[in-house]
Amino acid sequence: MEAFLALLVAFPVILGGAELFTNAIEHVAMRLAVSEGVAGSLLAAVGTALPETAVPVLASFGQTHGSRPEVAVGAVFGAPLMLSTLTLGLMAFFAGRSRGFAASLRPERSGLRRDLNWFLGVFALATAGLFVPPGGDRRILALILVGAYGLYAVRTIAASAALLEGGHGSQARRPLHLARGRLEAARGLHHLQLLAGLALILGGAELFVVGVEGVGRRLGWSVLMLALVVVPIATELPEKVNSILWIRRRQDTLAFGNITGALVFQGSLLPALGLTLTPWRPTPVLLAVTTATLAGAGWVRWLAAGDRPLRPWLFSVNALLYFALMVYFISS
Repeated sequence: MEAFLALLVAFPVILGGAELFTNAIEHVAMRLAVSEGVAGSLLAAVGTALPETAVPVLASFGQTHGSRPEVAVGAVFGAPLMLSTLTLGLMAFFAGRSRGFAASLRPERSGLRRDLNWFLGVFALATAGLFVPPGGDRRILALILVGAYGLYAVRTIAASAALLEGGHGSQARRPLHLARGRLEAARGLHHLQLLAGLALILGGAELFVVGVEGVGRRLGWSVLMLALVVVPIATELPEKVNSILWIRRRQDTLAFGNITGALVFQGSLLPALGLTLTPWRPTPVLLAVTTATLAGAGWVRWLAAGDRPLRPWLFSVNALLYFALMVYFISS
């Protein structure tokens, strides 16, 4: 009963936090005079990636989740799986409902391609690391992944100036939520709302993890399956909700960038943790997960090539990859 109550409380907390966070990010990015690509791929993506980062770290150091290494490994691989398959599918579904499934989504293409190129590269390297024996080589590989993310951030920021000249500057479509009444003239209010939204997202995600774990145990799921499937449902909620909010407001660059930027973060820094803190070895389940993850991201990268329209119905392939993997889990 407590687990179900935790889920009921956590969901509206995350929704409220995501609304505050997305609204504040628009105002912060506008004041910083950065492009929508930087706002989505770096500012929003890193902020909302904190819940799924905390799970493998805490699990690896034995502070929570029963000190089970399977939780840490599953959380590392489950996060990018969820984003590259189900999350993209859900975002496109909501876009299709509001605009029509044959409508054309219009994210800024160069940033979308850059994010997906980086993710496919670093995640393929992290997957190859499953076959590297424990020792110094793994630590070197982890350092390469950390350095790759740093270089990606530098390249993303460097591309901002050209995007601003091309009319892709960040715009706040709505007033700041906290700018009401006596607070309207307060200085730094956008930063305060950003922190408040992030705090609600983190707290709600942690509460959701607790609830989902309790429900998962009642259903008799294995620890690895719990970490691969159930925990990311909670920790990826911020990215899902933020991107759905933005896509429904036709802010396509922010919506896609929030997901693809988080993919780069989770495909490089989280595997770097896994390589150094967990038993990082190949299993049939993990290889199936990495195949589905790379296939989902690779499909979107192919769609983004050239000028072919990005229609919502095309992203049903991503959702189908996720459900096909679930069928494999159930049958294995």
